[in-house]
Amino acid sequence: MATDLFNSKTGSIPPVRQDLQIIPVEEDSRELLLFFDSMKMVQPGFALNRSVEPILSLIDGQKTLHELLSFFGSNVREDDILSFIRLLDEQLILNSPYFRNESERIEQKFESLNTRPPTLSNTSYPADPDEMTAFVDDLLNKASNGTEPNEIHPAPSKALYAPHIDLRVGAQQYAEAFSMLKSTKPKRVVILATSHYSGYHPSIYNGFPYIGSEKSYTIPGRTFQADQESIRKLAEEGPEIGFTTQDRAHRIEHSIETHLLFAGHIWQHDFEIVPILVGGIDELFYKADGDVGSKVSAFSDALRSMDTDDTFYLISGDLSHVGKKFGDSKPAASMRNNVESFDREFLRSATENNSEFMISHISANYDPFRVCGFPPLYTFMQSFPDLKGKSINYHWWDEKERESAVSFGSIAY
Repeated sequence: MATDLFNSKTGSIPPVRQDLQIIPVEEDSRELLLFFDSMKMVQPGFALNRSVEPILSLIDGQKTLHELLSFFGSNVREDDILSFIRLLDEQLILNSPYFRNESERIEQKFESLNTRPPTLSNTSYPADPDEMTAFVDDLLNKASNGTEPNEIHPAPSKALYAPHIDLRVGAQQYAEAFSMLKSTKPKRVVILATSHYSGYHPSIYNGFPYIGSEKSYTIPGRTFQADQESIRKLAEEGPEIGFTTQDRAHRIEHSIETHLLFAGHIWQHDFEIVPILVGGIDELFYKADGDVGSKVSAFSDALRSMDTDDTFYLISGDLSHVGKKFGDSKPAASMRNNVESFDREFLRSATENNSEFMISHISANYDPFRVCGFPPLYTFMQSFPDLKGKSINYHWWDEKERESAVSFGSIAY
C-alpha cells in the first residue's frame, strides 16, 4: 500500500535521516547544503540553499508543525513550512513512513532484476564504453610501463587480492595489480568482496555473512554472466554455510564492480562470475568456534570443493581506515607509523597464509584500525590454506582535509 507524504499540522514531524551527510558547498557564489546519501535513495546532487540550515536543525522527530512555527515568528506561514517538510519527505530526506515505503520499493525493484547495472559509471569512470576502455588502458599502460610480471612479482596463477578504493585515489595500485593477470585465462571467476551495506539490513543478513547474486553484472559495453550452477550449489547449503542469494546488498556495492572494470578489460574472452559479498565476521574476535566460525569454516569447505583448474579468485578489500572521519580522536597522520606497522604484519600473515596469526593480530584490540578487507581475505585463506602469496604493492592515502586515511595493497597468489 502506498504511503502518502507527511501532511499533519499536529503530529510530530519525522526526523532528518541520521545516515545522510549534509555537506556545505559553494556553487556559482551560492552557499548550498548538499545531501549525500550512501544508500543512494536521495537523487545525486540534491542540494538546498544554506539558509534552511536552522530549520533542518529543529526537525528532530519530536516537534510538531505548530512548535516549529513558533521559532520563526509571523514572517513564516504555516503552509510554507508544511510545503518545505513535504519537499524533504518527497526527496527521501526524512526518516518517515513515506521514506521507508519508498526505500523498500527501490530495494525490491532491484531484487526483481536479472541484471545488476553499474553504479560507478559517470562518476568513477566514463559511462561511454569507448571512453571507459581508453581510461582503463591508460591506467594499465602507465602502471606496467612496458614491463611484464617478473620473478620478484610473478603473475598470480590462482588469486589476486586487490583494493576497491576510489579509482581516483588508487589508480596506480589497481593497475599494478591487474596488469599481472594478462597471462591467465580463467573460465570462471569467483569474487569475494567486502560488503559495506549488508549492515543496513540486519533482519535479512543476520546469520548470513555470505551474500551471492544470481544477476548478470554489467559495466559499459560488457556483461558478465553469473555461474548459476555454482550459485545454486552454494544456495542448497544456505543457512548451514551462511549463504543467501537475497541480494539487495549488491545494489550499490562498489567492491565487485571495480574489480570487474579491470578484469573485464584484461580478459576479453568469455568467463562466468560467482559474485559474493562478505559481511562482518567480527564474532571470530570473541568466539572462534561460535556460529560465525562454523559458517566461515563450512562455507570455505564448500568453496574449496567446487574449485577447478580454470577457476580464478578475485578478493576485493582495502586495509586500515583511521582518523577523525572513522571515529578516532587523533588525526590519521599522527597514527601513521603504528598503522603501517600493523598493516605490514597483516599483509605478512596474508602472504604466508597464516590465518591463525591473522586472527590473533587483528583481534588483539578488536580490529583497531577497521580492516575492511579482512572478511573476504580470511575466507579465501580458510578455503585454500596451502596457497602462498607475494605482496605486490602498499599505499597510504592521507585525506588531509578530514584528518583521515585509508591504506590498501595487493597480493598475488
